[in-house]
Amino acid sequence: MKANQSERLRRSKEFEVNLSRLRANQIETMIAEFDRMCIDLGRQIQAEEMRARIDDPTHFAYPPYAKSARERRVKLQRSADALRIKLDALRLEANESPNWQFSSANTVAA
Repeated sequence: MKANQSERLRRSKEFEVNLSRLRANQIETMIAEFDRMCIDLGRQIQAEEMRARIDDPTHFAYPPYAKSARERRVKLQRSADALRIKLDALRLEANESPNWQFSSANTVAA
């Protein structure tokens, strides 16, 4: 009976570890996607500023598209930073668990 109970406990822990790995991979993917979107928005902002020949966001004739793209980029950067904090917390939690570690291939440079 004890062997059956310990097997259930082991399987439960293994399930939690796999679920945490999945969450970490999803978070890393989202961070990478947000970073890519920020870079793309930066290019679009730069192109719009060059087209309008105005690069000062406080200028009265600053392009509305560039202004909204700047705001969107800031929000995406905040979201990516929040996800990095969440990922760090998940890694910290993983380090407390003796049977689970992230591989170095899954790390994302901050």
